Amino acid sequence: MQLFHTIFAGFLRRNPAFSGLCGVLLVAITLIGSPARGADEPAPAAGLAVAPSAADAPKDVAPAEAPRPPGGAAVEMPQSPPMTPVPIGYIREVLDHPRPSSRMDIEPDDAGIAGAKMALDENNAGGQFTGDLYSLDAKTVASPNAAVEALQKFYDSGHHFIIVDASADTLLKLSDWAKGKDILLFNIRATDVSLRQENCRANVMHVVPDRYMLADALAQYLVIEKWTNWLLVHGTTPGDLAYVEAIRRAAGRFGANIVDQREYKDVSGGRRDDVGVIPPGKQASADEAFAAEPEYQVIIVADEDQLFGPYMPYRGGSEPRPVAGTTGLVATTWSPGHEKWGATQANNHFQKDYKRLMLPIDYQGYVAARTVGEAVTRNQGADFAMVAAFVHGDELQLAPFKGIKQQYRPWDGQLRQPLLIATDKVPVSMSPQRGFPHASHADIDMDTLGIDEPESKCKM
Repeated sequence: MQLFHTIFAGFLRRNPAFSGLCGVLLVAITLIGSPARGADEPAPAAGLAVAPSAADAPKDVAPAEAPRPPGGAAVEMPQSPPMTPVPIGYIREVLDHPRPSSRMDIEPDDAGIAGAKMALDENNAGGQFTGDLYSLDAKTVASPNAAVEALQKFYDSGHHFIIVDASADTLLKLSDWAKGKDILLFNIRATDVSLRQENCRANVMHVVPDRYMLADALAQYLVIEKWTNWLLVHGTTPGDLAYVEAIRRAAGRFGANIVDQREYKDVSGGRRDDVGVIPPGKQASADEAFAAEPEYQVIIVADEDQLFGPYMPYRGGSEPRPVAGTTGLVATTWSPGHEKWGATQANNHFQKDYKRLMLPIDYQGYVAARTVGEAVTRNQGADFAMVAAFVHGDELQLAPFKGIKQQYRPWDGQLRQPLLIATDKVPVSMSPQRGFPHASHADIDMDTLGIDEPESKCKM
């Protein structure tokens, strides 16, 4: 059904004459179904005879029973339903970040927004029949206060569903301002675990996975492959350190061993030729003549800003090993190389419309906007409270190109979803992997990724 939506949306967008074609087909069917003329009846005049109006009907004959003109056909064209606007807001926060090691990691200006627009095409394909007209209004901001101002303007103009591409601090400010109002926020950027735990909010749905989910998905695959001894190399930013904590948790959960942990210190103004060398291991004791070099099977990199990680496979200066984590082999929501379950068609449509490859942030924007479309369609005429409750509930069924139905966890608002294990070119697997049991929801494999219900601290 998801693939049908994608193809049908693209067809309608590229074939505006489709409605007229439907009308012609209806006329042809009506003519074919008309009674045959007798041999002595005159041939019909060219064109279609229009049924007489109520004003022209005889006084003793009801308008609905007016006789059909000889040889003609009365055609009653279907009327389009009145369109109900469903505006969706989009708040994109742009902050200063260090320049990544490769310009290929710089996001385009429409990152995320393009994915939401692709979802709107699908929403409006169905909206032609249900009477819903979806639109997307985007606002770029540079601070949490500016984001709150944008949210207030959206709310004042009738926007109840807002996609948020922003930091955790900004998302919390937006959530606090929206408390008690008919607003539902969709987080597509912030991976902070605290947003699903002590700082969880009932008015925030998390499309993007948190760091625990990302680390768990990667760890499961590495353990299945029997790569269980890890060298962990990390940067010094708060995001890097948070990812380190997620990796250490995942190793403990699934049976891996971090044999050594090393910190990479980026020297501001340093030459690019110096970037990416693996830091040396801890020095051995004074009575040993060599530095400790433990055996490891894979290098896990924690470098969310992509400052040094992309160099790790090639400037390691040690034994060559696979590289995973935030670079190399990664856990992600989307890959341009994904081809199953309609993903090829989705990637092709996106590339044709937006002249570039679909990024994970685009996919997350797509899922957020499709969530709104699905919830509104399944609750025709319902008020905001009922639509929001449907998004939180277990009747919501999304199918965004990963082979299974997806919904949001009721205890923390996190989207249950498989995660691709992929290189920069191709997916190599999909997690959760088989064989990892969990304490609750044993029939839902997705709950082996991230925080399961019994361990959740979320109190919404």
